[in-house]
Amino acid sequence: MKQLLRLVAAASLMPALASAGILWKGDFETGNTSQWTRSQTVASSRLQVVTDMVRDGKYALKAVVKQGDDPINASGNRNELLYLTHETQGKEYFYKWSTLFPKNYPVHDSWQVITQWHQESCCGSPPLEFFVRGDKINLRVGGNTTPVLWQTSINQGNWHDFVLHVKWSADKKVGFVELYHNGKLALPKTYGANQFGKELNYLKMGLYRDDAIKPEGTIYHDGFTMASTLEDVMPPAPTPVPVEPTPAPTPVPDDTTIPNEDPSTTPPVAEVPVTPTPEAPVTTLPNIGGQAPTGTTTPISNNPNGLPGDSSLGEPVAGGCSASGTSGTLPFAAALLMLGAVTLRRRRAPARARSNASKR
Repeated sequence: MKQLLRLVAAASLMPALASAGILWKGDFETGNTSQWTRSQTVASSRLQVVTDMVRDGKYALKAVVKQGDDPINASGNRNELLYLTHETQGKEYFYKWSTLFPKNYPVHDSWQVITQWHQESCCGSPPLEFFVRGDKINLRVGGNTTPVLWQTSINQGNWHDFVLHVKWSADKKVGFVELYHNGKLALPKTYGANQFGKELNYLKMGLYRDDAIKPEGTIYHDGFTMASTLEDVMPPAPTPVPVEPTPAPTPVPDDTTIPNEDPSTTPPVAEVPVTPTPEAPVTTLPNIGGQAPTGTTTPISNNPNGLPGDSSLGEPVAGGCSASGTSGTLPFAAALLMLGAVTLRRRRAPARARSNASKR
């Protein structure tokens, strides 16, 4: 039972520990303006908690100002909420809120204060204020005699998300402001006095403007949070969606580009050995009857007719073929006839000699 009670007690502490850095919320999630100390308005209808134009949660503030709205009998026209934050010297805080200017918001070349940290005394410009002039939002620190530190368009119809980091001090070398706008650093840490002497500041939000502006003005505020750390007021960055890398295209070789090769680095091309075609063997045949057999290498110049001559006969070879004829074209039969004629002539010569001898 004791262990169960300890677990219940620990569970009850978890929400408090999780929001230890949050000091106060004026985000209207109560459905009304009860989170704020009080209001300065001519009628409850001028400061309404609505659900149709919301930045965070379910509720937001709709502030309306008409010419002549002067609930505290001071300069200008206003309808504002205030909260006694009581920032003191040397304290450092983070503030978050969102603001929207509708499409019909009156653009005028005069001042319109939308959020301010006012000094305790009654009069004069505040030590820190966000105001509109024309179609620009301006941030100024130190009163109306100091320069504007940051400026952007009112961007009608779209929410502005502010995170303001302040160290409060009347010493210009100690006090500073740092501003994030729509999740990005818009004004780096800038030093300057943001308190007047020992006076404490308090927060005012709504719409306060020059009474010379005639058209009705409407503005929306939502999600105001005061904290001691940036993590308690800065929305976390969205988790990036992993993107699959696009594969690199396969390079296509350019056939038209001929590289300028260095012969010293270019490997030699291997020579393919050429196998000589073997010559057909030459068969030497016996020379029968002085005829060069087919396939011999008898030079044609020695026998222009393609047949061997017979020097022993002292006669030219019959046939009379020109050197242009084909070597060895005479029929073998003609060669035999010629051989036979020579043999017959030789045989007749002894016969004639014997006949002549008998006649003697």
